[in-house]
Amino acid sequence: MANINTTEVISQSKFNRFHFILLFWCTFIIAFDGYDLVLYGSVVPYLIEEWSLSTVQAGTIGSYGYIGVMFGAISFGILADRIGRKNVILLCIMLFSLFTALCGFAPNPEMFSIYRFIAGLGLGGIMPNIIALMTDYSPKTSRSTLVSIVLCGYSVGGMMAPTLSIFLIPQFGWEIIFWIAGIPLLLLPIMYKQIPETPNFLILKGRNQELSKMLTKVNPGFTYSKSVQFEMRTFTENGSSVGQLFKNKRGLSTSMIWVTFFMSLLMIYGLNTWLPKLMFEAGYAIDSSLRFLIVLNFGAIVGTLIVGRLSDKWGPKKLLIPMYVIGAVCLVLLGFKSSMFILYILVAIAGACTIGSQNIANAFVSQYYPPAIRSTALGVSSGVGRIGAIIAPTLGGILLAAALPIQLNFLAFAIPGIIAAIALSFVPEKYAYYKQLEKKTSQEVSLHKAAGND
Repeated sequence: MANINTTEVISQSKFNRFHFILLFWCTFIIAFDGYDLVLYGSVVPYLIEEWSLSTVQAGTIGSYGYIGVMFGAISFGILADRIGRKNVILLCIMLFSLFTALCGFAPNPEMFSIYRFIAGLGLGGIMPNIIALMTDYSPKTSRSTLVSIVLCGYSVGGMMAPTLSIFLIPQFGWEIIFWIAGIPLLLLPIMYKQIPETPNFLILKGRNQELSKMLTKVNPGFTYSKSVQFEMRTFTENGSSVGQLFKNKRGLSTSMIWVTFFMSLLMIYGLNTWLPKLMFEAGYAIDSSLRFLIVLNFGAIVGTLIVGRLSDKWGPKKLLIPMYVIGAVCLVLLGFKSSMFILYILVAIAGACTIGSQNIANAFVSQYYPPAIRSTALGVSSGVGRIGAIIAPTLGGILLAAALPIQLNFLAFAIPGIIAAIALSFVPEKYAYYKQLEKKTSQEVSLHKAAGND
């Protein structure tokens, strides 16, 4: 009986219609994930006025959603490695779309906070599972690029929220921005039919026929027969999936990745929540302040696409460290008066080096760990990082309430970038799954050549 290694079949595939459909849906889902997470920062000035909130109260309400995101990232990331990523993805879409839309019907801050928390559970579970799914089915030569394109959806959604706010809120009120978030619910039946389950899960469940059809779409050169047995190229590890993150000499790597995610998300959610308000306090009109949020996410898209492509050639870690440092420098410079053109440039670079860096960091983590614990690794890393996201809105609210110089507000969100760069520099790549895979493949090639010579 012949053994077919699904990892090799997928790695050797070329980008085709199957990858395009998967790429489209993953990007679409992440776009609404980004929209739902960023929209609070777009409407917070209106909520402060309508509900007579202090900046600390507004920041606390924003944190409730991120608490949900933290729990969702950890729990749904672990759950997906057990019941399948497709099922978890669809469940998370239902949660975040429905309860974000319900925020538009909230009669008071208390109900709004409850809806945001429940929506956050779904939002937290989406990203790690989408990244893991795209990584599982991506050709080796374009893995970082495809994951980066998917993660650009976050910034597309991040641009949608303030753009729609500028045009729709004056006519229809802030509620409509939340109602738009319910659109993915209408497309769930189509997503159910077109989004695949991961190869590893199909093998574990013995669904070989379904897997064979999937692999034929992924790699048309693959042919299946009943005498074939599927296997995943992975490295067997004992213990719970969370415990495995620290096995095989990955303890330092996992710890430093968690620090990196914490600091990175502290920067990102601090900016997404408070950048419009900070620029408003600096003397810019509210519409102008929202445009800074659009530029921030536009910069993230451009930065992610460029660096994602370079990561396939040079490796993500080599690019991430300088990006975090550059992002921190740009945030410091934003605290000083400059021309509008210079400010837009700084905000765009900051977007590329904060949101863009986090996108590449997700791609890096998705390849660092074995497929069997990939969702867990991304989910737990994201969950730990969300603690930074929880702190960020409240921290920004406290800083604004203290009426500190605007430069100190930006400095507070710049320092985490330096810490993230330092933490990432301690992550040894030699223990990464892709390095082990390359080493094992090299050894097999050497043995094959030796056998041929004999």
